[in-house]
Amino acid sequence: MSEADLATALREAMLTAMKLGGPPLLAALAAGLIVSVIQSVTQINESSLAFLPKLLAVAAVLSLLGPFMVSTLTDSARTSFARIAAHGGGG
Repeated sequence: MSEADLATALREAMLTAMKLGGPPLLAALAAGLIVSVIQSVTQINESSLAFLPKLLAVAAVLSLLGPFMVSTLTDSARTSFARIAAHGGGG
């Protein structure tokens, strides 16, 4: 495997990780920001209040984008296995 092939494989792995991890993290970030603004406005300083909205936001994103995430991960795995087979891996 040449350096260019390795760089391409690593780049695609990083893009796949961002596609899969980005939406839930952004949903948790948005929910946490909204809850913290509400807490600062109302002066309620309860740390456990931020947990449930984040959990619900991440669950909603995972339920809505679950099929997209599974297909992205499946395509990435197939591409990786095809590269391994093309380079003579697997004995």
